[in-house]
Amino acid sequence: MTPALLKKLSGLPTRPGVYQHKDEHGKVLYVGKAKNLRARVNSYFHKSRKLDGRLRIMVAKITDVEVIVTDTEAEALILENILIKQLRPRYNINLRDDKTYPYICIKKENFPRVFSTRHIKRDGSKYFGPYTSVRSMNIMLQTIKSIFRIRTCSLRLAPQAIAANKFDICLQYHIKKCDGPCVGYQSEEDYDRMIAQVEQLLNGKTGTLISLLRDEMESMADRSEFEEAAKLRDQVQALEKYAERQKVVSQDPIDRDMFAVAVDREENVACGVIFQMREGKIIGRQHKYLHQVDEKTDELLMQVLLERYYTETTFFPDEILLSSAAQDLRPVSDLLKSKKQGAVSIKEPLRGDKAALARMVQQNARLILDEYILVRTRENEGKVPHVIEALQKDLRLPRLPRRIECFDISHLGGTDVVASCVVFVDGKPKSRDYRTYKIRSVGDGVSDDYQSMREVVGRRYAKVVEENGPWPDLVVIDGGKGQLSSAVEALRSVEAYGKFPVVGLAKRLEEVFFPGDSDSVYIAKTSASLQLLQRTRNEAHRFAVSFQRKQRSKRTLHSELLDIPGIGPKTVRKLIRVFGSVRRVRLASHDDLVEAAGPSAAQNIRAHFEDRNPSATT
Repeated sequence: MTPALLKKLSGLPTRPGVYQHKDEHGKVLYVGKAKNLRARVNSYFHKSRKLDGRLRIMVAKITDVEVIVTDTEAEALILENILIKQLRPRYNINLRDDKTYPYICIKKENFPRVFSTRHIKRDGSKYFGPYTSVRSMNIMLQTIKSIFRIRTCSLRLAPQAIAANKFDICLQYHIKKCDGPCVGYQSEEDYDRMIAQVEQLLNGKTGTLISLLRDEMESMADRSEFEEAAKLRDQVQALEKYAERQKVVSQDPIDRDMFAVAVDREENVACGVIFQMREGKIIGRQHKYLHQVDEKTDELLMQVLLERYYTETTFFPDEILLSSAAQDLRPVSDLLKSKKQGAVSIKEPLRGDKAALARMVQQNARLILDEYILVRTRENEGKVPHVIEALQKDLRLPRLPRRIECFDISHLGGTDVVASCVVFVDGKPKSRDYRTYKIRSVGDGVSDDYQSMREVVGRRYAKVVEENGPWPDLVVIDGGKGQLSSAVEALRSVEAYGKFPVVGLAKRLEEVFFPGDSDSVYIAKTSASLQLLQRTRNEAHRFAVSFQRKQRSKRTLHSELLDIPGIGPKTVRKLIRVFGSVRRVRLASHDDLVEAAGPSAAQNIRAHFEDRNPSATT
């Protein structure tokens, strides 16, 4: 971090707002929102914060931070959404539809028009949608035109122009499709009242609108305004026919939105689905694809889907149902309160009718995502990434290395020795094929990477030979000539040597060795080929270290808790579930231990840790 950036971070405001991380060229890497800008931005640079791989790369590139202060966190959320769409930063989750869907627009103007559009302009007009089916949108527009006498002309109906008689009555008036606002036959107040009814219909409030029109019709009939009452009668009948076509899925008349997210991290894509239910009827469904999701949690993806949706929509329901939890609901809750002028209930139902609705939305999300991946896979069949072709050329391989398997060994001072095998297909990790191994042939406390490599490679390909696949196109061994020779010995022993190329990637100079060659293969340090090999090696190392830590944690758990007299596996699981770690068990009060495990176990635990370290429990 540069001194200039360090100084800037210390001077950031503590108010809500939006921040932009920039690289040395001034390009925006990431846009985010914060309740406290100083605390949030500085958190990226805390050594104690665990960052995923993409964020670590991003933070290393940050040379400048720009902030915009807002009055509230809700305002920050809206501004963040606008900036992400404008700037499309590389490290933000990319949320988009698979195509540009149409909206129904109520234009902000005198005597508003109602029409379809694929382009949203922030000019105060109201937009309803998007409609994933153009046919459904056209049916809605036809329904509106058949019930309401909305003008279809594009005249600028300013009051002065109407008063000056600048317009002539058109055919739409004569065929009773328009009430002639252009010549003053219909007041702006009456027209706006009709537009308000159109909004209710677009928002799915069909039942409420029918009740209002029926009351108004009866009132007009009582006043002997039979011609106007007849118009309303026709509108009510048309609306009732439209309402009959809507599917009732709930007897609960509440207005609700329902959200679900389905994720496929191997394909680095997710699908968010939103169902709109009004008065117990589903009036619409939307889906959005979220890209760059490989290292994002499901909870964060749900949060992003909610935030992006409610910064764009014009209708806010009374209740929101989620198929799974969101990471942080506070920003969207604040936004909903400010937009709706009231609280909106957000729930994650676990049982009952609402849970069944949430499951239905989740099933739709999974179905749409699977269909999207299938289509994309078919489109990409036969296409080989450039990096795979480059790697084949640089290593002079007999065939394209579309499936690469990489091995790494991990231990701590010779203890808890483990190995990993990671798989990359067409340059992308295929995590479902990853494997981990506990090394059995090396004694505890003994560091022998060569023997460990012999064991894991032998075990891996003995099974592949037995099952006749899947065969790799290239095997990468993390290490130099020694580890590579050990791997070759293992491949010969299981009769797999020669079925695929195998290379060693030495860390010190990033050299690539083939078996039996004294000299390394030269690959440019900046080449995509070497970077792909490095990615596979780094992923194998990460996966091995992660598994090794888990094994060490289990060993620590055994030595620290299972060795206590009177403490069995069941009690240990309960203690870890309550306190979270052995350290917290050691520091827990006697009363807390009694509540978690009972008086006898609590006494044994306290006595055990006091004997080992008297200061730890005082």
